[in-house]
Amino acid sequence: MLELRNITKTFGSVIANDDVSIKIEPGTIHAIVGENGAGKSTVMRIAYGFYNADAGEILVDGKTANIKSPQDAIWLGIGMVHQHFMLVDTMTVAENIILGAETGGAFNLDLDKANEEIARLSNELKLGVNPKAYIENLSVGAQQRVELLKALYRNAQLLILDEPTAVLTPQETEDFFNILRRMREQGKTVVIITHKLEEVLAISDFVTVMRDGKVVGNVKTSETTAKDLARMIVGRDVLLRVEKTDAKPNETVLSVQNLIVKNSHGEALNDVSFEVKAGEIVGVAGIEGNGQTELIEAIAGLIPISQGSIELFGKNITNVSTRKRKELGIAHIPEDRHRRGLLLDFDLAENSMLGVHYRPPVTNGIGILNQSAINKRASEIIGNFDVRPPNPQLSAKSLSGGNQQKLIIGREFELNPKLLLVSQPTRGVDIGAIEFIHRKLIALRDAGSAVLLVSAELEEVTALADRLLVISKGKFVGEVDPKTTSNEEIGLMMTGGN
Repeated sequence: MLELRNITKTFGSVIANDDVSIKIEPGTIHAIVGENGAGKSTVMRIAYGFYNADAGEILVDGKTANIKSPQDAIWLGIGMVHQHFMLVDTMTVAENIILGAETGGAFNLDLDKANEEIARLSNELKLGVNPKAYIENLSVGAQQRVELLKALYRNAQLLILDEPTAVLTPQETEDFFNILRRMREQGKTVVIITHKLEEVLAISDFVTVMRDGKVVGNVKTSETTAKDLARMIVGRDVLLRVEKTDAKPNETVLSVQNLIVKNSHGEALNDVSFEVKAGEIVGVAGIEGNGQTELIEAIAGLIPISQGSIELFGKNITNVSTRKRKELGIAHIPEDRHRRGLLLDFDLAENSMLGVHYRPPVTNGIGILNQSAINKRASEIIGNFDVRPPNPQLSAKSLSGGNQQKLIIGREFELNPKLLLVSQPTRGVDIGAIEFIHRKLIALRDAGSAVLLVSAELEEVTALADRLLVISKGKFVGEVDPKTTSNEEIGLMMTGGN
C-alpha cells in the first residue's frame, strides 16, 4: 500500500531520518514505535506531504508518488490524524469535516448533503458522531473520531494516526481500537505511531522500531513481546515495572478540607478532604473529567475555589497567590504541557527559567536578566533530564512531546519542591523516558517531598502511589492500597460502581 525507500531528512544539524525504509501492507494495522525524537512522526509526515524528504522516494500501490503537500497525499488516498487535533472549536462537526473539501458552490454550501454523508460514515463504523454538534461541546475522544471522519470523508484508504490514544481514557481507547478493527475489516490500512507497547501488541499486525532516526527492526506482532520491543527501542533492557521501597511518611505537608470548586457545568469538586505527607506519593485515580484537573489547579492557585481550605505545613494558603505558593515550595507539572507548561515560541533556556525569572541568580534583583546564569540553569536541566536535542537555543515547539515533558519536569524538580503536584507525568512519552520519569518521582519521594499524582493511566498510578484516592463525579469515593486492590475493583469505583 505504501513504501518509503531510503528516506533522509535533516533539520539544521539534526538528522531526523537517516536512510529510513518502511513497507506498509494493505489491509493491516502497522505500528511504528521508538523513543521521543526517534523520527517516527517525521517520516510519516513526509509520507503525508507535511515535510519533504532531502533524499529517498515514496511508492503508493507500487508506483512512485510525488507527494509534495498534504493535498497530494489526500488525492492518493492517504489521511493523517495529528497528535494535537486541528479542529475549529466554534464550528460544527460537519463544518470542520468539509473545510477545504466543501460541497456545492462557493456561495451555496450543501451542508445537508454533507450532514447525510457524515452520518452515513459515522453509522458505518459505529462512531456515534453527531454532524451538527459543536466541537467545543465534544469530549476529547469524540473530537478524535471527528478527525477520523475528516480523513474518511476525503476517501482515505490509508490512515496515519500519530499518538492516537495519548489523550484517551482506557474505555475510550478500547472503543477506538474496535473502530480501527472495523476499518481493517473494510480493507482500509492503518499506521499507528505510539509509545504504548501493550497497545501495539493488542492492535497491530506488524511493528517497525526506530531509534536515532533509523529503522532498527521490522517484526510481526505475533512473533514479539513487550520486553523484546522495549530492548529494540532503547537499545538496552528496560524495567517495565516500577521498583520502589515502602514509603516512610512523615509530617503532613498538604491538608485540603471541604474543598468545593465550580466550573461552567456546576460543581467540579464537591466537599473534597485529604492529606499528603512528606515522603509519600498519593495517587488520584479516576476517569478524566471527574474533577482531577480542577483539584490540581486549585491547589496550585490557578483557579479560584468556592469553599474550603488548603493548608501547607499547617499554614492556610487558600487565598495566597500562585507565585507565593511556588515560593513556599509547591511545584506543578501540568496535564497540558502546551497550555500550562511551556511558551512554545520561546527557546529552552527561556522556558527553563519560568517561575524563577524574577529571582537571583536568573536576575540581578532589579529586573535585568543574567544570561549566563539562565544558560547554566538550562544546561543543567537539559543534561540531568536527558532533553534531546541538548540545545538551549532551540525553540520549545521544535522538541518532540516527550522531550517537552522532560524539560518541564526538570524545571520543576530543580526547585527542590516540598510538594509536587503532577498531572499525567508520562502522557505522550516513550518507554525509556517513562522509566526515567518514574525513577525521578520515586527519588523525590525518598528525599522527603510530598507528591500528589494524577494519571489517566491506571497501571501507572497504581504502580507509583503509596496510597490511592479514587475520584468520581468530583468526590473521593474511597481510598485503597494499590498493592492489594485489583484494577477491576478500582475501575468499578471510578465508574461509580461498588
